[in-house]
Amino acid sequence: MVTSALATLVVASELSMAALALPLIADRFGVDGGAAAWVLLAYQLPLAALALPAGRWVDRADVRVVFTVSLAGIAAASVLAAAAPVFAVLLVARVLQGAASALYLGVYLPVVTAAVRPDQRGRAMSYHATIMMVGSVAVAPLGGWLAEALGWRAVFAVKVPLLVLVIALGMATVPAPARPAGRALPWPGRALLAEVALVGTAVTAALLAVEQYPRRWSIAVALTLAAVVLAAWWTRRPATAPVLALARRRPFGLPVLALLLSAQIIGLITFTLPFFISQVLHRGPALLGTAMVFFVATGAVVTPLAGLLADRYGPVPIAATGAALTTAAMATMLTLDAGTGAADLAWRMGVLGAAMSLLNSPIMTAILAATPAGREGTAGGVTNLARTLGTTLGPAVAALAWTTAGGGTAGLRAGVVAMAALAATGLAALLATPRHRTGHRTGHRTGTGVH
Repeated sequence: MVTSALATLVVASELSMAALALPLIADRFGVDGGAAAWVLLAYQLPLAALALPAGRWVDRADVRVVFTVSLAGIAAASVLAAAAPVFAVLLVARVLQGAASALYLGVYLPVVTAAVRPDQRGRAMSYHATIMMVGSVAVAPLGGWLAEALGWRAVFAVKVPLLVLVIALGMATVPAPARPAGRALPWPGRALLAEVALVGTAVTAALLAVEQYPRRWSIAVALTLAAVVLAAWWTRRPATAPVLALARRRPFGLPVLALLLSAQIIGLITFTLPFFISQVLHRGPALLGTAMVFFVATGAVVTPLAGLLADRYGPVPIAATGAALTTAAMATMLTLDAGTGAADLAWRMGVLGAAMSLLNSPIMTAILAATPAGREGTAGGVTNLARTLGTTLGPAVAALAWTTAGGGTAGLRAGVVAMAALAATGLAALLATPRHRTGHRTGHRTGTGVH
């Protein structure tokens, strides 16, 4: 679990660390800000597009080999990115990083299943949730420091030694199947390759539509229609039936819906609050950075507790409690105004961090508890796709609310209401989820086989 957590830290920090190096990358290669943003998109698009096919493929592969190969791929792509002589090579390296990261995120749930007893998976998922929080939020300043002190190439190169260490640990500690059913890395086959083409193109079109709106709304509409048509085509394929059957199961599908909704709350942090601080409070980003310390600190304290509670009382009731508290925490943001100080924002962010920590890891525990044995890779792909779509849609929803309300304090409140509505809808989904205790899960994979 420590090995898996270290790997998750590297993957979770890919976007946040690279984002702070974008100005230096733009200067080095002589590109504008719009082109430099593709350093992030080139990673995010394959990460989302390959999430579901990669997860399904992992279910037929050797978990330990996929774990090793995916991290080796991230390391090799990081070396290529750090050494990129031209901008095009950097973008190719980022695409390769995204594809390898999709493989890793498809295998981490099978690793948890193989390494941890069912009655301890709440705690295991809480450790992963803490690492994801640290990787995506707290580690971000490291990217800016490295870029400023050592240049942008250091942002990509610094992770390579850690990846080499994690690969070595993974080969020694990740359980291997006792009786391999076939090749360690099976050939994907025509059906899966067709799924890669359909799902990948549909997800890519959907994410690009979000990026284009509202600047080029006609292009955004066309991309959205293309995504809908391709997704509908995918659902009619015979090979898709097992995935759809899994998603239709209420103990699995409803927590995934709650995960998609809760992931969108990131729009408050990435759009609504930065614009409110800049345009209404006339302060710099350091104010939000200070408040985020409280968000991360309370989250780091509460997340392990959430895992313990999920193991003892079941993940769904704890996740529902977290969703209710998140909705209430959002309501406290409605009282922010032009007179808001650092302390006013900090305590609210602390409350929000604690509430969301009760929500995040129990949701993942509930999803894993409802996953049939041998389908953990598919579950990992589904959750990866849901989380990626949520973190992409969240800022777009926040931006739409801000613009519709005319910005300022009214824009803040519109964004808060939108985020609170998402949390409340997630709460409704969790309340409708049948309770499924992790310790009662039938069929689980261990290091000695499937039982």
